[in-house]
Amino acid sequence: MTAIELRGVTKEFPGVTAVRDLDLTVEEGEVYGFLGPNGAGKSTTIDMVLDFVRPTEGTVTVLGRDATADSVEIRRRTGVLPDGFSVYNRLSGRKHVEFAIGSKEVDVAPEAVLERVGLLDDADRKAGDYSKGMRQRLALAMALVGEPDLLILDEPSSGLDPAGAKEMREIVRTEADRGATVFFSSHVLAQVEAVCDRVGILRAGELVAEDSVEGLRETVGGEETLEIAVGGADGDVEAALDAVRDLDGVTRVDRDGDTLVANCEPGAKTRIIGALEEAGVVVDDFRTREASLEDLFLAYTEGEAPDATTDTDGLAPTEADGSPEEVGR
Repeated sequence: MTAIELRGVTKEFPGVTAVRDLDLTVEEGEVYGFLGPNGAGKSTTIDMVLDFVRPTEGTVTVLGRDATADSVEIRRRTGVLPDGFSVYNRLSGRKHVEFAIGSKEVDVAPEAVLERVGLLDDADRKAGDYSKGMRQRLALAMALVGEPDLLILDEPSSGLDPAGAKEMREIVRTEADRGATVFFSSHVLAQVEAVCDRVGILRAGELVAEDSVEGLRETVGGEETLEIAVGGADGDVEAALDAVRDLDGVTRVDRDGDTLVANCEPGAKTRIIGALEEAGVVVDDFRTREASLEDLFLAYTEGEAPDATTDTDGLAPTEADGSPEEVGR
């Protein structure tokens, strides 16, 4: 069964098309990273999945049910950590979780949920006294109530320190291991790369890429970053760099002190080292770094990405987000 399925979905606001003819499938049990720049359509898409707004055209199916007709049942089986979560200042953390337990109509000890997110010792403090990171943990606790079949996490790392972000990643993987589907939207690309099975990238309301991170690397063309530590030179280093820049397969070369950084095709690495040594530059060491998810994201949202296709194993058109006032949160 697919956990989330959108077919031909378009959402129009006055003067703005936020999502355009979107086809999107999230399989049961996977962790799906949903990315895009501001204005891409991410929050609008999430709002349609949750039936907070309804599509102008197309269909949305969640957990095998129609998102509009069966929204109440879907929400019982879904945990949501919304972007910009607000607490009730006068209520304790425990009361917030008890409210979620009552809403889901499940028999769960609030202490167990609060312990998972590191808030048990602060359970009886007023949430208005919580730090931003603690409020984010509280929102995650409420989302986890009742072991939901689907978790929708919108910017889950917001306000968390590195330790909290690591704990959040561990919770995501634990939820996936028990069979839950996790739909994960974040601007912290390292977090997405660390936990997601597949990634979809939206741009201007259309899905422009969808694959594993490794698959996206291959599709973009596999350009690598070569970092070279140099110990000195008998000749002109700047002249050597000019020679490297003229090599086939080299797109950029920069110098940072004793380190040279070259963006290149895999086959150009040997030529780069050879050109430097021929020019009298001493190469002490070098290492190769693959394109990060951030590099891939920029390639699809700002650069010249490969042509989109309708193959869900490769690329597909994408991106638009938001309300009329904030298109693409």
